[in-house]
Amino acid sequence: MNPDKLPPLTEFRHSVPLQIRFNDIDILGHLNNTVYFSFFDTGKAYFFESIRKGKIDWKKVDSVIANIDCAYVSPIFFGEKIEVRSRCSGVSDRSFRVQQVIVEMETGQLKAAAETVMVSFDPATQKSKDLPEDWRKALEESMGEKDS
Repeated sequence: MNPDKLPPLTEFRHSVPLQIRFNDIDILGHLNNTVYFSFFDTGKAYFFESIRKGKIDWKKVDSVIANIDCAYVSPIFFGEKIEVRSRCSGVSDRSFRVQQVIVEMETGQLKAAAETVMVSFDPATQKSKDLPEDWRKALEESMGEKDS
């Protein structure tokens, strides 16, 4: 994920504030790199809940992460007020892309950016499948939203 090729931050219409815990900090005094992925997962969960209007069965696996690409832009320190912003950037027959950024809430400073490729998945066959119509519709509608 090249941060220089991101769309304007205003296009990331869904946001979730994040809480930095003391144990999220590494020996250098900033957020441990593995915690970023947890924060991106939290953002995706709330983004999906939002666009699907709460109609998600978290006990049912219907999509998996095929790839995630993260760029660390600026360190995050304990006490900073940060949020993760999410947007769908594309939908295809069996997959979709979610772009996310972590920003400092008061200044809007970009801290990290990620792009995740999610694949529609059938646990019974252990293979990809066509993206269900309800997911496709929710994702495509989210791409046309004007407000979050």
